[in-house]
Amino acid sequence: MEPEPIWDIAHLAHVEMLTPKLDESLKFFVDIMGLSVTAEQGDSYYLRAYDDYEHHTLKLTAADQPGMGHFAWRTRSPQALQRRVDAIEKTGLGKGWTDGDLGHGKTYAFHSPDGHNVEIYFDTEWYQHKDDDKPALKNQASKFPGRGVNLRRIDHLNLLAKDIPAIRDFHTDVLGARLTEVITFDDGSDKGVWFSVNNKSYDLAITEDHTGTRGRFHHVTFVVNSREEVLLAADICLENGVFIETGPHKHAIQQTFFLYVYEPGGNRFEVANATARLIMAPDWKTIRWGEQERKKGQAWGLQTVKSFHTHGTPPVDS
Repeated sequence: MEPEPIWDIAHLAHVEMLTPKLDESLKFFVDIMGLSVTAEQGDSYYLRAYDDYEHHTLKLTAADQPGMGHFAWRTRSPQALQRRVDAIEKTGLGKGWTDGDLGHGKTYAFHSPDGHNVEIYFDTEWYQHKDDDKPALKNQASKFPGRGVNLRRIDHLNLLAKDIPAIRDFHTDVLGARLTEVITFDDGSDKGVWFSVNNKSYDLAITEDHTGTRGRFHHVTFVVNSREEVLLAADICLENGVFIETGPHKHAIQQTFFLYVYEPGGNRFEVANATARLIMAPDWKTIRWGEQERKKGQAWGLQTVKSFHTHGTPPVDS
């Protein structure tokens, strides 16, 4: 029997991306992707898309190498936060409470079983629009920017991990996420797992790191409103000299319409469509994809490019 989902986590809150080219990465996300800066502190910029309700969803931090500093979940209530903290502490992966960062309050920090830095919190700062970004409709966080790709909101995160079974069990048994889709090879080993904490088909994906390294970053995804806008994003990236790794195309797993690019610091970034699948069934059964099925490539036959399985940050000798 599959573990019962525990709906204590509401959504992916934000991702801290590390970059050795802070100024260039900032220009990429603001001028080309269309994000807006809400704050600057030290060596970090805090950014959000126009319909993200929180203070920020992407934190850019200067570092010697690209990668992920941490990512965060927001819970559904203070009580839900304490329940998940109690469960995390029993695993020995907890690091303890902090006063939080800009834009959110008291936070519990922990490691994933593979060593990724993670935070979980409830108290948050809702973005307050200014006169120059006041939306025409008050149920939108801020006005449509009309700049670059015009990203709408953060969507999901993809991590690399050495120990897929351990990180799979942690997310289902400790955090209470729903396992929606899995890649299982002929030898019985799971190579990729996709989790949902709400009605979206996934909020977090974790795939096996071919180098055997622990705790690396694959990509973070923001969405636009339609497939057509993903196509337009490809043209905008082409015109601005942004390296396009693969796409536009459609994934077989989760059916996301995708475009993968590299931001100037070397991190992979995905632009996807906001009309991807929802899961309404409370008794959803995990979809399992076999090794031969995955070798067929993506939904319409595009073979997965080699770098999608080999490129992660920070870089390691493989």
